[in-house]
Amino acid sequence: MSEQPRTPTLAVALQYDGETAPKVTAKGAGDIAEQILAIAREHDVPLQDNPELVKVLSKIELGDQIPEALYLAVAEVIAFAYMLKGKVPKGYGE
Repeated sequence: MSEQPRTPTLAVALQYDGETAPKVTAKGAGDIAEQILAIAREHDVPLQDNPELVKVLSKIELGDQIPEALYLAVAEVIAFAYMLKGKVPKGYGE
């Protein structure tokens, strides 16, 4: 029985300022992805495992905003992160 090759880990970091569309601030595969994840854990950044979304986000250039087609998917990730931190977006409930 042969061992199947392992798919490298992918990671994408997003920055969201609450004013403009989220931007891709870091991305990588393999060791770089592991470093991105380690830094996120070290700084208590919420992580979400969504391989399909990461695959799409990894095609966006560093520093670029996410395209409108991904707003809903990324909004769900941001909502998840806010919930974990006990935060609400600016202007929510006003």
